[in-house]
Order: sequence, then C-alpha cells, then structure tokens
Amino acid sequence: MIESVIRTVMTNFTVTFFVIGLLCAGVALKRAPRPLGGALIVEKLLAWFVFWTVGVTYAYNGFFHIFFGEMAAAYIGWADSPFQFEVGVASLGFAFIGFFAAFRSFELRVAAIVGSAIFLLGAAIGHAYQIALTHNMAPGNAGIMFYSDIVLPIIGFVLLGLQWRVGRPGRVVA
Repeated sequence: MIESVIRTVMTNFTVTFFVIGLLCAGVALKRAPRPLGGALIVEKLLAWFVFWTVGVTYAYNGFFHIFFGEMAAAYIGWADSPFQFEVGVASLGFAFIGFFAAFRSFELRVAAIVGSAIFLLGAAIGHAYQIALTHNMAPGNAGIMFYSDIVLPIIGFVLLGLQWRVGRPGRVVA
C-alpha cells in the first residue's frame, strides 16, 4: 500500500508539488504577524507557487527526462529519443528561473510563470493532439498531467493578477 501511495504521489508530481506549495504558503501565513492583509496572503501564495510549481516541478521533470529518459517516455506513451535530454535541459532552465524568481520581484515571477505557462500549454496541445490522433491515453499524456498542463498556468496567472491588483506587502495601494 505504501508503495502504491508513493507511486501515485510521484507520478502525479505536478499536483503533489502544487499541494506542497499551498502547505508551505499556509505555514508561512501561520507564522506571519497579524493582522494578515490580502497583499501578504497573495504574496505568500505566489512565492510558494513559483518555488514549488515552477522550480521544484521542473527540476523533477528535468531530472527524469535527463537521467531516466526511457522511463519518462514510457510514462508519456512515447518512444524514447535523444529529445528526452533536450526536454530535460529546458526543464532545468525553467526550474532555475522558478527558484530564482520565487522570493524576488513581481517582474521575475511574471517571467517564471509566463515562460513555464507557454511550455505547459504547448505540452497540453501536444497531448491533446496525441490523444486525438493516436488515442494515447498513457498517464503522462492524459489525465492529471494533461489537466495540470492547463490548470496550473491558469492558477499562476490568477495569482499574478491578484498580486498586481492588491500590491505587495508594505506597499500602499491607491
């Protein structure tokens, strides 16, 4: 049973790391001075979203595509190819941007979210095409992975919009 839980958590890593990010934001907010304002809540949610959903998720993805390309390809329902290394390196680039941007400026967070969103939404189009054309219903092509390729960028854009609207902690918003 434990093996099954670990396998589910690690193969659905996009959701796993998103949830861990929410938990980290919750802990950060629990430890923050009171009263909590909207700007501080959004700040913590966005920072931990970028750290976990961009940084850690892409590091994990990069690691698997580089070092376990055959396994990653099988999970997606594709044949292994040298392209696994290229996807892995691109993922590590997004991971670096996510780690760098998480606790920095709004503009860096925009770059992290927009760049990764383009990658994810492009992947969603590719997955939809593979589902329609070849009926590829492998776990890494359909299901959680497909939906998270769409939903996570939306969440990122919503958090960016909220931070733009409510401002940053300590900043007076007119």
